[in-house]
Amino acid sequence: MAANEKAQSKGEQAKGKIKKTVGDAVGNESMETEGRAEESKGDLRQAKEKAKDAFKPK
Repeated sequence: MAANEKAQSKGEQAKGKIKKTVGDAVGNESMETEGRAEESKGDLRQAKEKAKDAFKPK
């Protein structure tokens, strides 16, 4: 499950970055904002997974 979550976070980050870049290039502020939000969502998911990994027993 954790590997799936990590992959999903990377996908969200990449998709968000692309949307943000395309939105900026074409001057579409709403697309750029959506991209920033999606990228942030991926960042938060990744941080959550890193925190879970830090507290796992070894």
